[in-house]
Amino acid sequence: MPTQLDPAPEEGSCFVVMGFGKKTDFETGRVLDLNQSYQNLIKPAVEAAGLKCIRADEIVHSGLIDVPMYELLLKADVVVADLSTSNRNAIYELGVRHALRPYTTVIIAEEQMMKSPFFDLNHIVIRQYRHLGEDIGVSEARRFTSDLTRAIKEIMAVEPKLRWDSPVYKFIDRLTPPSLAEEVKQAVAAAVSEASPSSTASSRSAGVGPPAHSEMMQRVDEAQTKGDWVKAKILLEEIREMRRAGASETSADQQVENSEDPYILQRLALATYKSEYPNPEEALRGARDLLKLLDPQVSNDTETLGLWGSVHKRLWELTKDSSYLDQAIRGYERGFYLRNDYYNGINYAYLLNERAAHAADFAETVADFVQARRVRREVISICEQWVALNPPAARVPAGSKLAVIRYWVLATLAEAHIGLGEEAPGQQGLEEAFGAAPEQWMTKTTRDQLDKLKALLAASPLKKLPLAVTRS
Repeated sequence: MPTQLDPAPEEGSCFVVMGFGKKTDFETGRVLDLNQSYQNLIKPAVEAAGLKCIRADEIVHSGLIDVPMYELLLKADVVVADLSTSNRNAIYELGVRHALRPYTTVIIAEEQMMKSPFFDLNHIVIRQYRHLGEDIGVSEARRFTSDLTRAIKEIMAVEPKLRWDSPVYKFIDRLTPPSLAEEVKQAVAAAVSEASPSSTASSRSAGVGPPAHSEMMQRVDEAQTKGDWVKAKILLEEIREMRRAGASETSADQQVENSEDPYILQRLALATYKSEYPNPEEALRGARDLLKLLDPQVSNDTETLGLWGSVHKRLWELTKDSSYLDQAIRGYERGFYLRNDYYNGINYAYLLNERAAHAADFAETVADFVQARRVRREVISICEQWVALNPPAARVPAGSKLAVIRYWVLATLAEAHIGLGEEAPGQQGLEEAFGAAPEQWMTKTTRDQLDKLKALLAASPLKKLPLAVTRS
């Protein structure tokens, strides 16, 4: 639930420094849902240690978020900083915390980031956890939550001078930490009032503040779960405008050139095309225009590239304009080779078959058809590796996405086999996937996709070659 920030937070508070939503780790190309890290790992661990857990998007505030954020970086009893995906804001806020407080800062990160840690952090203890991309495994959540709870309790139990973890205070002798004296509190109150006098006054008179970012995003999630994409779109547009309004309150010399949040734009693009409002084609064009703000032609963000491919795939299906098909292939291809994932890979392979079926040049037809086979073999390897590393859990916690992920991995594996003409493992994989499907619409989506794929494979150009080619 959103937190109404009190000017003097109660004892036993923990401020969590991290990104939120889905963020791309540009070193590995992986997309991590950091909300899963927060909900399944950090927040349970902090609360188990007896502390009130606060993340920036949960603060109900008027005006700029900067004021309560900096106050919490100074005053929170503990700060947990998750540096996963090398999030720039999290790294900056960790530096501020280290400058303000000599102790009780816990740093964590997803394990793959620690293969090449920043030089300035490689001598600091960083606790690692394993992220599956969309979710956290059950056993990993149990292990890391326990580890983090223990770490927080330990640093809270030790005398302050013995628990210094800030390198600033370790390496600079006789440095005195600042404190939030009464005059500083008054300055903070004045800054809040100046940032948004009218909204602050109205909030005080009403006894409430504007909705927190996390509350708004929760409404978006609820609308999407119900399939109400129009409502989700309206809510995301409001969140986007709230961010713009916050940026406009910044003084001219502090104005950021681009105040857009890629995660919000990605969610808004998805909701826009799914809404089919005012009609499917216009909705897709609107989603495409939103994604253009994220520079998909040069972006290394695989979430953006996947959406770019998806929007243009649907535009191709509606219009049969080959330029849309080429854009879709380019998006999925780039996303696949950056991320090495099954989603981009299986869509890339399918669209290669689509283009092969519509190419005027026979050589191009064969080239795309053979490339589709090669990609499917890579996809099979990726899926088999995931299945081996993630055996079915006996008990899946509420809210976990593991069942959904497992279905799509199994369905993709089956589609890849069928795309290669390997019917036996393909049908066996389908039966396993359908048996694990959390919702019926998933199986319908898979069947529809396979029907279209089989029609494309029936017109294989390889049958026209002098020697029959059965594998590449």
